[in-house]
Amino acid sequence: MSSHITEIIEFIKEIAEDTALPRNVKEKLECVIEILSNGDDISMRVSKAVHELEDLVDDKNLEAYSRTQLYNVISQLETI
Repeated sequence: MSSHITEIIEFIKEIAEDTALPRNVKEKLECVIEILSNGDDISMRVSKAVHELEDLVDDKNLEAYSRTQLYNVISQLETI
């Protein structure tokens, strides 16, 4: 696994530790981590992860700060 993906996974884990996040968002972030950790083709993993994160960003229960963090992760993934 590339170091860039590893850094992104660590950042997602930090976001997931936020106590203000709804449980469903935390579960979806765990799913994204699993997708990125999977051994599939890197472009496929990134595409799936971005799709999941874009769904999360639309969650109306998500606070603006968390939404901004997720947009940051999406931007990082799109550079791969």
